[in-house]
Amino acid sequence: MLEVRDLHAYYGKSHILQGVDMTIAAGEVVSLLGRNGVGRSTTVKAIMGEVPPHGTITFKGQNIAGMPSYKIAHLGLGYVPEHRDIFPGLTVRQNLLLGIKNPKHPGKWKPDDMLAMFPNLQARADTSAGVLSGGEKQMLTICRTLMGDPELIMIDEPTEGLAPLIVQQVGDLIAEIAKRGVAILLVEQKLSIAMRISHRLYVMGHGRIVFEGTPADLKANQTVRKEWLEV
Repeated sequence: MLEVRDLHAYYGKSHILQGVDMTIAAGEVVSLLGRNGVGRSTTVKAIMGEVPPHGTITFKGQNIAGMPSYKIAHLGLGYVPEHRDIFPGLTVRQNLLLGIKNPKHPGKWKPDDMLAMFPNLQARADTSAGVLSGGEKQMLTICRTLMGDPELIMIDEPTEGLAPLIVQQVGDLIAEIAKRGVAILLVEQKLSIAMRISHRLYVMGHGRIVFEGTPADLKANQTVRKEWLEV
């Protein structure tokens, strides 16, 4: 479904991504792991067109490298950035409705489905989104992206700064998304979540992929964990 080949990206003269290769199949959950600053967020931004990409990015057989972000989204690629953008002056329900691409042809995700999955959001459905907690805003951001009915969703650091209970709920949401057949590229630092829900894992270091394998492969490879993941 998504194939990235020899992807490079720059911030000014800084060469951030240095030939990244990765693939994600339909319905697959893939995690991109690594320490802060190695290029994980830049990878998803380059795929989504928020950072100029140099290389080949193919989504459903079409080269999307350099396309505007809104066109990429309309092809069925969803993106949840790490900064949890919501519209604070609108209600939770209104935020969800804004995620629908075509009101005449809604997808398989409905606002009531989203609210039913999260009692916290359901209780605040008609409350201004600005009063939500950090975890609730994260859930709302993911749910709003799902309202656009993506075939693949990229989620950047969804558990950053959240309490352990909310981390568990976000992990459960991501697992539920996968059960419904949506492919996922998850950028995450918490190894426990990635190991629990991923089919495959990539580990990134210094702007390149240094490991690819299953959770079992990574668990068995102490050298990779120690060199590229552990603090």
